[in-house]
Amino acid sequence: MSIFDYTFNGSIYEMAANAGPVGKAVLLVLALFSIISWGIVIKKFRVIGIAKKETEKFYETYSKKGNLANIYSVGKNFKNSPAAKLFVAGYNELAANVKTPSPDGQTTEGKKVVIDNLDGISRSLSKTTLQEITRLEKAITFLATTGSTTPFIGLFGTVWGVMTSFHGIGVKGSASIAVVAPGIAEALIATAAGLAAAVPAVIFYNYFVNRIRVIANDMDAFTLDFLSLIEKNYVKK
Repeated sequence: MSIFDYTFNGSIYEMAANAGPVGKAVLLVLALFSIISWGIVIKKFRVIGIAKKETEKFYETYSKKGNLANIYSVGKNFKNSPAAKLFVAGYNELAANVKTPSPDGQTTEGKKVVIDNLDGISRSLSKTTLQEITRLEKAITFLATTGSTTPFIGLFGTVWGVMTSFHGIGVKGSASIAVVAPGIAEALIATAAGLAAAVPAVIFYNYFVNRIRVIANDMDAFTLDFLSLIEKNYVKK
């Protein structure tokens, strides 16, 4: 049997199926890592996409700087927008601390002196920011774990395959390609599977971290703008 006969007669699936118990276990673990990682990637694209879309719609209302009660009624409908959640949290804190509420329970617009300071509102906005960042970051650490772990799992499979090859040489007393090739093939499949799981996970982890950082910066900017608006209209001078 020549090297070309061995290399091209079987598919990757057949080589994986003919791997030993350890090799199959390694490939199974790598497959699980990959499947879970792709599930997280798909879900995060959806979550961040919805957050972006709802935030854009909320900004259309907020940018007009109209009646806060009207903005609140719009913002509370956007359950997935970080900016809308910030506004709702800040507005609720303002309503809880306002000194001159209107009869219907809404904040009285146009009053220049209604609260003493912004401490309570600022704390509420900070808490909401942390909650939203935590929500957006949920599960992406698994992508980092996949990117850093699966190459080593694949390396373990590679080492085991090489050990199998040398063991075959020792048992057969021959170093022919027919003896060495199965273990080497098993080793190379494990290496390829480890890289196939790790590379996409690292790419998408970095992508999502960057997207969430942008969202966090946007939330910080919105917080400053909202506090400035409240201070201008509702804080005692």
